[in-house]
Amino acid sequence: MNVEQMKAVVKEIITKTDLTPCVVGHRGVGKTAGIIQACREIDRKYVSLRLGQMEVGDLVGIPFRDGDVMHWSRPSWLPRDEAPPTLIHCDELNRAQQEDTLQAIFQFVEPPGEGQLRSLHTHQLSRRHKVVVSINPPDGTYQVATLDRALIDRMVMLFVETDYNCWARYAVERELAGDVRQFLAGNSGMLAKQGLPMDLQVEPSERGWEMVSVLRKNCRFPGDLEMEVYAGIVGKEAAIMFMRWLADRRGRPLTAAEVLNDWPEIAGRAAGQRDDVQAATVNDLIATLQASSSLDAEQEANLVSYIAVLPRDLRFGFVKSLLKIPEVAMLLAQDKHDSVILDAIQTISQEAY
Repeated sequence: MNVEQMKAVVKEIITKTDLTPCVVGHRGVGKTAGIIQACREIDRKYVSLRLGQMEVGDLVGIPFRDGDVMHWSRPSWLPRDEAPPTLIHCDELNRAQQEDTLQAIFQFVEPPGEGQLRSLHTHQLSRRHKVVVSINPPDGTYQVATLDRALIDRMVMLFVETDYNCWARYAVERELAGDVRQFLAGNSGMLAKQGLPMDLQVEPSERGWEMVSVLRKNCRFPGDLEMEVYAGIVGKEAAIMFMRWLADRRGRPLTAAEVLNDWPEIAGRAAGQRDDVQAATVNDLIATLQASSSLDAEQEANLVSYIAVLPRDLRFGFVKSLLKIPEVAMLLAQDKHDSVILDAIQTISQEAY
């Protein structure tokens, strides 16, 4: 993505989620300028932390004793709860010269857990304040530390590249010298070269898919950027598969909610699903019922109707999993469901001997 697109994505993430964007790009591409502009456009105060120049004490404060209790002084840069909404820019994250500095900031760039506040040692950050990170890629051309996968996994990686049209608009807005603009209009190759690919080992993980879920529920990105944003969380291969799956609505598995609540409308689709697609629906039902096993009479009937259309092997496996959920097991054990359930239960009982 170019700088303008990066600004749009950063603004969306910052204003609608607690996730931490990490802008990755080569020198001079406009990472810092773009973040500052995005900050102004959403009316936030801007605080820059040049981590390459900081030590642990600059981040967590200086220790002092109050009686027999040790405390750490609040860093001057850390906004208080009542301060205007602030964007804290952790610039040059992978230029932190000391390993303990990088370890100290690790906690701060991690999005806060549910019901928690973002923390830095003993200090907490109000939810009204947000954090953004920027780095140069560790491709061997910069004096930077390699970020481990655990840290990468906690941020939304946004890869920014040189784009002449984007730079030209910026040059006009900033009233850069006309002869420079005219020269580059005919020699756009004289802008920064891309360098080596910006590979940061972004791979799928449970945390990554949860972050994708947060973005899909709260943010709206232009179609051409959505895949790029997800690729910065779960990797390009997984993002492409996910986007294709979203586009293939006809081949998409039925959800647990559809089976339990809309059975008359989807019964034909349920019976016609391929076994691999059927397995996805079964897994969603198991997870849903494990989380909330309370079913009303209609949902109970719909669940049994779905079990009835499953192939024999899938039915046995599904019923076996459902019997491990006490409330669901009690429902399935009723005599009125014998025509569908009894055969599966008898087979499961035989397996036990």
